[in-house]
Amino acid sequence: MPLTNFAGSAAVITGGASGIGLATASAAHARGAHVVLADINTEGLLKAKEEIRQHNPDAQGQILTVTTDVTNEQQVRELMRQAFDLDSHIDLVVTSAGIGRGGPIDTFTASEMQSLMNINFMGTYHSVQAALPTMRQQGSGHFVFLSSVAGKLGTPLLSGYCASKWAVRGFSSALRAELYGTGIGITTVYPAWVDTPMTRQEVDDAMRLLNVQVLLTADQVAAEILSAVTEGRRDLTLAPNPDIAFALQLFGQDQDKAEDLMGEAIRQRLAQVASQHAQ
Repeated sequence: MPLTNFAGSAAVITGGASGIGLATASAAHARGAHVVLADINTEGLLKAKEEIRQHNPDAQGQILTVTTDVTNEQQVRELMRQAFDLDSHIDLVVTSAGIGRGGPIDTFTASEMQSLMNINFMGTYHSVQAALPTMRQQGSGHFVFLSSVAGKLGTPLLSGYCASKWAVRGFSSALRAELYGTGIGITTVYPAWVDTPMTRQEVDDAMRLLNVQVLLTADQVAAEILSAVTEGRRDLTLAPNPDIAFALQLFGQDQDKAEDLMGEAIRQRLAQVASQHAQ
């Protein structure tokens, strides 16, 4: 069943020190939720907590920070235990902890690929495993999984990132069917490029080669997430970029053609860059 009232609810947000995670936590707290911020960055968590307090000075909900490495199963279980101890329930879990890596597959290392899968996918898996017993017992709860439009597209130079986000997509689809009738919902979020620290720092080179425009803010995505949760929506795709919206439509209609067009576009772009460097 949808979570229609955030007042008094317990919301756990991984990747809560910055970006979409922080924005979603702040938006939920403004609606009266107790928020549990999880991140591997302890200093960032403390700054995030203060930022949320400043943005929502009259909000009644508690704010708890728990330093958590989402790739570590025991740490995620401890996170959910502390969240449960707040008020004996867990109503919302948002898995926004993630990293981005880009580059040609020829030079994309196995360790980079493993890191993407460990954080972007296994972090989601660990969160479900740890929160699900509580949600089953209370007969309610909602998960929000952060995938990406890269979880619906095959984007050149982002093969590893795509793999991790497609994994989240497949996992969420299978899990919805498995949890049918339990009262536990899942919203999978597929945003285009969002102005976050990850976008600015970790996939910057690939973005320049792909000629990407960043048209979404973390606050916009957070507002859409909370609306999707209250409405019980399964798919939240946010693609304001006309070229990305077209690619999504084409992938749905003719994946072979879409892959060929994206391949041709990146070949032309790489040739253009090479020509510029040669001058």
